[in-house]
Amino acid sequence: MVLKKIIYYLAGLFALCGQAFAQNNGVAHKAPSPLYRDPIYDGAADPIVVYNKDEKQWMMLYTQRRANAQTQDVAYCYGTAIGVATSKDHGQTWAYRGTLKLDFERGTNTFWAPEVIYDKGTYHMFVTYIQGVYSHWGGNARLVHYTSKNLWDWKFLGDLKLDGSIIDPTLMKLPDGKWHIWYKGPNANTYTAESTDLISWKADPRVAIGGPEHEGPKIFRFKNYYWMITDEWHGQRVYRSKDAKTWERQGMVLDKPSHRPEDTPTGAHADVVVTGDHAYIVYFTHPGRKSHQNDGGHDADDAFTYSTKRTSIHVAELEYNDGTLICDRDKPFDFYLP
Repeated sequence: MVLKKIIYYLAGLFALCGQAFAQNNGVAHKAPSPLYRDPIYDGAADPIVVYNKDEKQWMMLYTQRRANAQTQDVAYCYGTAIGVATSKDHGQTWAYRGTLKLDFERGTNTFWAPEVIYDKGTYHMFVTYIQGVYSHWGGNARLVHYTSKNLWDWKFLGDLKLDGSIIDPTLMKLPDGKWHIWYKGPNANTYTAESTDLISWKADPRVAIGGPEHEGPKIFRFKNYYWMITDEWHGQRVYRSKDAKTWERQGMVLDKPSHRPEDTPTGAHADVVVTGDHAYIVYFTHPGRKSHQNDGGHDADDAFTYSTKRTSIHVAELEYNDGTLICDRDKPFDFYLP
């Protein structure tokens, strides 16, 4: 009798699993759409996804734009903190956990687009910093460096001594044993520098990736190539390299609207998480806009509408096809962060 009950129980369990599998269009873990919206300001942008080794959970760090605040022009993009959301179920649901405490000088200041790498038991964050809050695009942007043992408590180490107003860092250690950083520099091109200790940086005077104008470079390793994606404000440009120094310009991803909820018009400033044979691209959208750069214009008070300011975070899968990367945002895929 006990054995029969166990068999019935297992049969029912398998049936439920089968139903869930079918309902998810043949994938075991369907990606939510949107993946995440900031519940405080509704302006989550420039996301990265990092695994917290101590807490055994995934963390999403992002620019917390103040989309629901009534501000003049683009002031909602300034005075921003780095928001934090965490997931205990392999990326299926995300809980807002507040913001990182990064202030190192007086006043209300601006943090954009974090990047985090892990080296020798320590997390290193490189993030864009602008002193103060501006109503229009302006301010001197620089990259600042922090370290942490737990991804929550950060120690300020200082500025990266690199010339110009620079934003959007991405890092990787290459076979030459050096850390390399790429970032948006003058004329909206990608520049690079190298370091042996993550403290002292030697800039390469050459442009790493030239026009068309872009921002938000992201480097990752997948299918025996180095890849770089850059945000051209109408989707993400793909670059491929064998050595991460000479880049071959390829096509676009996230440049066509999806039919998923909130996943329109195009994908902006992305991160890529590679796990096994999967490369997940995490990005943000402006679902209230007809195109990414069409902000609807100002009203009589020199402000944008909430609908055109708010953002949503999404995830899709990059696929390797005939020597390049493609992405069908409407195609079901198995989304699981192990």
